[in-house]
Amino acid sequence: MGKKILMLVGDYGEDYEIMVPFQALQMVGHTVHAVCPDKKAGDKIRTAIHDFEGDQTYSEKRGHDFVLNAAFDAVEASGYDALVIAGGRAPEYLRLNRRVLDLVRHFAGSQKPIAAVCHGAQVLTAADVVKGRKISAYPACAPEVRSAGAEFADIAIDKAVVDGPFVTAPAWPAHPDWLAKFLEVLGTRIHA
Repeated sequence: MGKKILMLVGDYGEDYEIMVPFQALQMVGHTVHAVCPDKKAGDKIRTAIHDFEGDQTYSEKRGHDFVLNAAFDAVEASGYDALVIAGGRAPEYLRLNRRVLDLVRHFAGSQKPIAAVCHGAQVLTAADVVKGRKISAYPACAPEVRSAGAEFADIAIDKAVVDGPFVTAPAWPAHPDWLAKFLEVLGTRIHA
């Protein structure tokens, strides 16, 4: 039976880290509601594409417009089975929203699955829900993860780590591993 998943996104979130899980989770039968503070269903967010081209950090290019399919103000955390937090630059300001943090605390406190990729860990650390956990994120977020009392999982960019309900990864190259592990935590079975 499909799960109902809440996905937190925002302007200049990473394009792949929004669109790929949004579509893949629906493809296997889950319902995904993508929301952003101060926006409603039908509103758009702008995305950014982060690429790894040999520089000291990722490069950034304009991505697509992504259409939200649910209203942030209507979200009731108790009505969802799991949470996905996309990366990119959006977590920088999403973590400043008190209601975003309360939603994250609900999922963590209820031991519901939480998948975060890249800078999505900034929302987890701001919500103060990762103490004692092993959490992956984009390497530039390592100081925040450690300051929040978690162990930073310094793993390959194409890998993910699971610690209880948390499934985290450093960036979009980890999608195959990150999404497979998240589906396992969700209890999703795919038969080939």
